[in-house]
Amino acid sequence: MSSLERYDLPAAKIPKRWYNVLPDLPRVPDDVLDPDTGKPVGQEFMEQLLPKALVAQETSLERWIAIPEDVRAAYRLWRPTPLYRAHALERHLDTPAEIYFKYEGASPSGSHKLNSALAQAYYARLEGCDRLVTDTGAGQWGSALSMACSVFGIKALVYMVRASYEGKPYRRHFMETFGQQVLPSPGPHTEFGRTLLKQDPDHPGSEATAVTEALETVRQNPGDRFSMGAFAGHVLLHQTVVGLETREQLEELGKHPDFLVASVGCGSNMGGFAFPFVGDKLAGQDITILAAEPAACPTLTSGTYRYDFADAGGLGPMVRTYTLGHEFVPPPIHSGGLRYHGAAPLVGLARHEGLLQSRAYAQKAVFEAGTLFARLHGLLPAPETAHAIRAAMDLAVECRERRRPAVIVFCYSGHGLLDLGAYGSYHAGEMADAEPYETTPADDPGPGPCPAAVQAGR
Repeated sequence: MSSLERYDLPAAKIPKRWYNVLPDLPRVPDDVLDPDTGKPVGQEFMEQLLPKALVAQETSLERWIAIPEDVRAAYRLWRPTPLYRAHALERHLDTPAEIYFKYEGASPSGSHKLNSALAQAYYARLEGCDRLVTDTGAGQWGSALSMACSVFGIKALVYMVRASYEGKPYRRHFMETFGQQVLPSPGPHTEFGRTLLKQDPDHPGSEATAVTEALETVRQNPGDRFSMGAFAGHVLLHQTVVGLETREQLEELGKHPDFLVASVGCGSNMGGFAFPFVGDKLAGQDITILAAEPAACPTLTSGTYRYDFADAGGLGPMVRTYTLGHEFVPPPIHSGGLRYHGAAPLVGLARHEGLLQSRAYAQKAVFEAGTLFARLHGLLPAPETAHAIRAAMDLAVECRERRRPAVIVFCYSGHGLLDLGAYGSYHAGEMADAEPYETTPADDPGPGPCPAAVQAGR
């Protein structure tokens, strides 16, 4: 028996529509708030930051939104992506569970991020934007947007978290290959960055600090627009091509998932993979959706559900979701894409409504799982992806202990071929687990009324 069994869809099965989970959720998300007034933001506020088509997608209650043909044509370069069954991992764990994974590492940029990057670059070009400005943690989103902007003939400026800018130089070189500008965050190019460096010249940065620098740049350049690799509803919408293909592949196999597993930093991976199954869960199908996150930054596991800023500097609007606090700077763990203080509001709402669960993992256990998977199957996962592998392995062991057959499906969100420095640190015995995040009374103000949240944030 082979170590992997592959299931492909024909190119004609690339989704023609994105799935919008909003109509199927138990309730709509809470209002997005203007930080200066504490009142809901208007369309004009958001259109100063984002292309108009993306603002419209944020609030649409249409269950299905057509994928532009130019975007779908770009998807054909690598989509549909394969679904694999991990026979070798099943045998290694001696589990009665069947383990499948959706392989988003087949993307030209190496991860699921290109699904939304192409859509955002397309809409920005239609609107005549001069440049898209964004943040990136480990560099996967920055890589995807750099490629997508090159495809559609516009410029990108990427603020890359300093810890990753210095520790993952090949992702930076990847972005520069496509002619895009990459700057470390915090850095000297913005007022916010200069302030942080004055306070701490060795500041490692975080995704939240990079978001603030990107927003500051957009506000100073009217022709620019902000681009998000996660967090926003339109990003999760674009990522549903992953879950829609997975549904189709499982249906062709006659399989129904008992567990859906994905890593979570902010939530584009989880939302895109799992949201197309939410309707089944709400209709009574027994599906457990599990988010795997780092113990050093366990937003869904240890955060509080309340209003907070999406960025460290408080320049953007406020949203209600699970958060560790916008001023929280996670330790510089190797899973740079998961170092974010807050969950995407739609993912936070799904967690709050009991539609998904979460578990947090220390990084050495994560790299142990990633290394084992690579040795069994010949595929090296990104550190972020290895969180999902760790969680899927634990579920499979639990199935063995309970003698329970089950179908476990996880999202292989990206490959780790540009993360070899992190694996080298693990294999050399140099990797240490960061101190796990612990909630204290000072961190847990509770939901609170919106005006109080605004005052506390300012």
